[in-house]
Amino acid sequence: MNRLISAAVAATLLSLAGCTLHSPAPGSPDGGPSGSAGSPPVSKSHPRFAPPPGVSSHWNGTLGVYQIDSERNTYYRERTFYRWQDGWSWAGTLQGPWQPVDSTGVPPALYRHHAQ
Repeated sequence: MNRLISAAVAATLLSLAGCTLHSPAPGSPDGGPSGSAGSPPVSKSHPRFAPPPGVSSHWNGTLGVYQIDSERNTYYRERTFYRWQDGWSWAGTLQGPWQPVDSTGVPPALYRHHAQ
């Protein structure tokens, strides 16, 4: 019985020995490309937030959202599209329907980006 327990402990320790931790790259808080000074952090994706399905976009770390490449002032995060056109609106798909929303319904950094 002791041999069985010893073998199980040894197997567990060996499997854990292969695990390593990696720090984000210097200059990039999320480990993505750091970009040049003064420019917003830009990468194709984010490790926590999934990109919009079927839409070309890129992650904007300064705003905390994906920017839709084909649409001006249109963004995406957590299954919601956001659009700025003289006020905020949101939709579940890029085609709409678009519903008006106030500041409480928009990610804070994104809202501040278009604040007057």
